[in-house]
Amino acid sequence: MRRLSPWGRLLAWGGPGVSRRWYKAGALSPHLAERLCLYETLKAAYDERCADRARTAGGPIQISLPDGQQVEGESLRTTPYHVASQIGQGLAEGAVAARVNGALYDLDRPLESNAALEFLGFDSPEGQAVFWHSSAHVLGAAAERFYGALLCHGPSTQSGFFYDMYLAGRTVLGSELPALEEACKALVREKHPFERLEVSREDLLELFKYNKFKLQVIEEKVKSPTATVYRCGGLIDLCRGPHVRHTGKIRVLKILKSSSAFWKGDPALESLQRVYGISFPSPSRLEEWEQLQEEAASRDHRRIGKEQELFFFHELSPGSCFFLPRGAHIYNTLIDFIKSEYRKRGFSEVVTPNIYNAKLWELSGHWQHYNDHMFCFPVENETFALKPMNCPGHCLMFAHRPRSWRELPLRLADFGVLHRNESSGTLTGLTRVRRFQQDDAHIFCTLGQLEGEIGGCLDFLQAVYSVFGFSFRFYLATRPEGFLGDARVWEQAEQQLEKSLNDFGQPWELNPGDGAFYGPKIDVQIKDALGRYHQCATIQLDFQMPMRFDLTYISQDGSTSERPVMIHRAVLGSVERMLAVLAENYSRKW
Repeated sequence: MRRLSPWGRLLAWGGPGVSRRWYKAGALSPHLAERLCLYETLKAAYDERCADRARTAGGPIQISLPDGQQVEGESLRTTPYHVASQIGQGLAEGAVAARVNGALYDLDRPLESNAALEFLGFDSPEGQAVFWHSSAHVLGAAAERFYGALLCHGPSTQSGFFYDMYLAGRTVLGSELPALEEACKALVREKHPFERLEVSREDLLELFKYNKFKLQVIEEKVKSPTATVYRCGGLIDLCRGPHVRHTGKIRVLKILKSSSAFWKGDPALESLQRVYGISFPSPSRLEEWEQLQEEAASRDHRRIGKEQELFFFHELSPGSCFFLPRGAHIYNTLIDFIKSEYRKRGFSEVVTPNIYNAKLWELSGHWQHYNDHMFCFPVENETFALKPMNCPGHCLMFAHRPRSWRELPLRLADFGVLHRNESSGTLTGLTRVRRFQQDDAHIFCTLGQLEGEIGGCLDFLQAVYSVFGFSFRFYLATRPEGFLGDARVWEQAEQQLEKSLNDFGQPWELNPGDGAFYGPKIDVQIKDALGRYHQCATIQLDFQMPMRFDLTYISQDGSTSERPVMIHRAVLGSVERMLAVLAENYSRKW
């Protein structure tokens, strides 16, 4: 194999049994050239329509800033970047994106009407996500030219970004990563603008007709008449956005590693190559990050587990941890701590089966959404499965005899063993396993008791996390696509969780569309000694499962049957994951 500078010379790859392909810098492949030509035609027509609309429908608008200041602008002409520049060039250059009336916005996208405007920098979670998502587009643009790759999926993550790409059976070699990184840096130096274009579904299918993966995404995800694409250099990608203004904002970019992946995470589908990266707006931030990575490596729970003889894993039971005596002592101490809190707070511990007939999961709704992640097997011509969660079993427990209002709230706690069929490539020490236990509990209560019970759950997690010394942040996750039940019931549940969060008095953020399929939830992320956030606790409100299991209790007047409300909650979450977080947080000092 021969590899030279990414732009300006010839690139080649190949090997035994792999056809050799050449890409010449500056020359796009035929299908990419056709895509770019169509994009430029559509963009010219779109810009002309926007200009006509601005001339005929533009007018004065009021722009409200977070400090209460009011700024005048012109609809369809004034952009967030214009406003930031008027306030100060430092703000304009430091902003990554904007929030307009609660929605994320490109800095160069014109405002359409009166707006509440907020600027987001790299230090905000949303700004960081936008910055790393834009960096993924840079990586995708380089990979298309470097490998002739078919791009699949390129999101930001909590620790950077990656892009999944299809290379027709070829793998990305570690020795190639420096040249791929240089290709990315070339795109950064050229300061390509990120251009947003709204196109019809028909044009979308034409733009991506060469890429079967993007076509699948369009067929499955794009239900509206139009959708947006973004251009970055020669790359045109299906994307909601927003993005940074131009690639030059990504001052520092580093390619970290590559691995294999599967399309849609399914081993039965195409094998992909995943390339990971990290980026920052300044070199000093990269230096800080590299120091943090060195410290994190020294604190890695897998390393600590081996050094202190806490646990190990074995190839004969992948994803299932063997806890040695010292590790088992820590594990049981965590469980005993939660049990002591349960006794203070009126929870009753129960024990439920590990194996259920698949009919249970069909009734609960999990089978339709989750069966690919369950360990299933035949028993006497019926399908059974190891339980991946406790909630359906607790519904059977509630329903096994008539219930009275006097028994509510009924708080059932369960440390039963759970199994989830995670793919082998995602297993990561104690943080991603197949066999685990949770401090899992479900509360059955009346509507009138709901507010107090959610408040009690919030108080519970605050008491536990204060013992560990963790600070934390809240997210309200709302109705996702493919939700179960009535939208009006969902709105009622979301409003209740929002009220409880406001009453609790701690800051929280909205996470639209990230709720469970059966109800909205409050997710809690804890911050460790290295400044990293970990998802552990959750409080989920569920009106659906009591209906699916036809759960009822006799009302106080004895004349009617009422439907209880169900709350799913956990504080530690997975005990395995919490043990990993604590090991790295305390760095061996138990």
